[in-house]
Amino acid sequence: MCASIRFSVPEEKKKGFLVANVLKELKLKTGELSTRKAHLVAEGTHEYFLLDIHTGNLLINDKIDREALCGQNDPCLLLSQLVLENPLDIFNIEIKIEDVNDNTPKFWKNQVKVDIPENIPMNMIFPLELAQDDDLGNNSIQNYNLSPNEHFQLEIQKNENRNDNIYLVVKKMLDRERVQFLELILMAIDGGVPKKTGTVQININVLDINDNFPLFSKSEYQARIKENLPKGTLVIKVEATDLDLGSNAQILYSFHQVPERINNLFYLNEITGEISVWGQIDYEKEKSYSMSIRATDGGGLQGHCNILIEVEDENDNPPEVSIISLISTLKEDSPPDTMVALFSVRDPDSGDNSKTVCSVEMNLPLVLKATTNNFYQLVLQSPLDRETVTEYNITITAIDWGSPRLTSTRLINVQISDVNDNSPHFEKPSYDMQIRENNIPGFLIGSVRALDLDTKLNAKVSYLVLPGKGDGLVTSYISVNSETGNMYALRSLDYEQIRGFRVTVRASDGGSPSLSSDVIVQIHIIDENDNAPFFLYPLQNNTSPCNELLPKSADAGYLVTKVVAVDADSGQNSWLSYELLKATDPTLFSIGAQNGEVKTRRALNEKDTNKQRLVILHRPAQCCLMFFLWMAFQIPS
Repeated sequence: MCASIRFSVPEEKKKGFLVANVLKELKLKTGELSTRKAHLVAEGTHEYFLLDIHTGNLLINDKIDREALCGQNDPCLLLSQLVLENPLDIFNIEIKIEDVNDNTPKFWKNQVKVDIPENIPMNMIFPLELAQDDDLGNNSIQNYNLSPNEHFQLEIQKNENRNDNIYLVVKKMLDRERVQFLELILMAIDGGVPKKTGTVQININVLDINDNFPLFSKSEYQARIKENLPKGTLVIKVEATDLDLGSNAQILYSFHQVPERINNLFYLNEITGEISVWGQIDYEKEKSYSMSIRATDGGGLQGHCNILIEVEDENDNPPEVSIISLISTLKEDSPPDTMVALFSVRDPDSGDNSKTVCSVEMNLPLVLKATTNNFYQLVLQSPLDRETVTEYNITITAIDWGSPRLTSTRLINVQISDVNDNSPHFEKPSYDMQIRENNIPGFLIGSVRALDLDTKLNAKVSYLVLPGKGDGLVTSYISVNSETGNMYALRSLDYEQIRGFRVTVRASDGGSPSLSSDVIVQIHIIDENDNAPFFLYPLQNNTSPCNELLPKSADAGYLVTKVVAVDADSGQNSWLSYELLKATDPTLFSIGAQNGEVKTRRALNEKDTNKQRLVILHRPAQCCLMFFLWMAFQIPS
């Protein structure tokens, strides 16, 4: 929506003066300007008005001088846009600056010399300089008065442009021999309340007869020039001729009734009549100039012509990009069509030179949308991912249609803020750890580690051992440091009771809601040689020696008995070996080191005693632990 509202205010009002209330004009509710993020955007660099978004009052921000702002242009309008976001509405505001009578009529000079030949015909007219009054309408000049005299009266005429021309009209012939000089007072009176006046003294010098006036070749000259021409560039040349001879035919050119601003922009060669550029011609300030040229001969007679100079626009102003609203930090889960920035583009040139096209870089998740009055929205068009791109430096480029094309850029930075959209991720799909049995409580087994691609609290990982589904005692075996992921044994473990177990460790982040992932940790218990061998036969618990019978007819290699032992450890720690430590007759018996079989080494003879006593040593293969078994053998007599 783009509607227009109009207000008016007198010039010269002080700062804070109430112009109007936009709430009433737009029929908006109290507070709606604030909730919809209202902005007052001035068309130009100076902000003459400010908007109270709480009350809706449109106030003067700086004192306004209508004449400095608009000169003689009427109406004098200051343009602004009232921009309402959420939803977007744009209203054009036109504020007419009303004139007050704050300027006094002023003549170009305090004194003017007019040379008039004697014997001038009755009713001959002599143009006089008009006074300048920067006010408008009734506040501008309404009338002129001439001081009383017997030779001249004042005549006021309207020209084609409805402007006044004033003339001295001869009512009584001059006689230089009687009156050589006259002093008249011309008064300009405006229509303000109270009225203001300005005066100029007219000094009339009565000359000898010069009966031909300078005559221009044209009554009006026209020229077209481009703005920004260098100083000294020829604009146009005027030319007047005089049929008189001698000094009465020598012509000097001068500006007539020309405001000071024009006199500062153009130079008139009084000898040649050439008009050239003297100051900076700026189409954006003034598009045309009208001036009057006076040709004066040596006898004081004058001729006049008008000059109209049209200025052509050059593409000398690049587009201006003004940021109205900007979200400098954008959440990565922001929905599509989120408005990131609102800005306007303005080019003070005219025609194609003022037309602009606006763009941003390709391959961005943002897109430009044009609205009314050269306003643009930068909106989100695709999802964001802070873990891929943390910020965007966006260059807004505005190009006009002039020749050559002018470009301006504006850089904006948009930070992407994190949301908790990433779960912690373990470095391994699973973990295998080992610990020797008989460990001390609190022993460090190993560590798990998970990373989270988010930031700050969303990336802060904590660890927890989950209760086992099948064995609720697992959590009594092991714990994990919630911050470091270090895993510790809570108590001493016994390989003979549990060979290993697995636990589930959960990594959770600090986001809201929290995200987590789990990993399986397999704990293997390593056996140590912490169990002594145990004799099953003969039974170790029997404190008396084991008695066996050996036939007297036994030959060498006879199997007397077999010793059997077990070890609760595993692997090499459970390998057993047997050794005959002592015997009544060491030459009679032997024992198998691996199988524990007790055999005769030779045949019995008559010298062998009837009772033989053996001490058998049993120990692990890789250990220094030793166990003794006493055995007694009886040989029948």
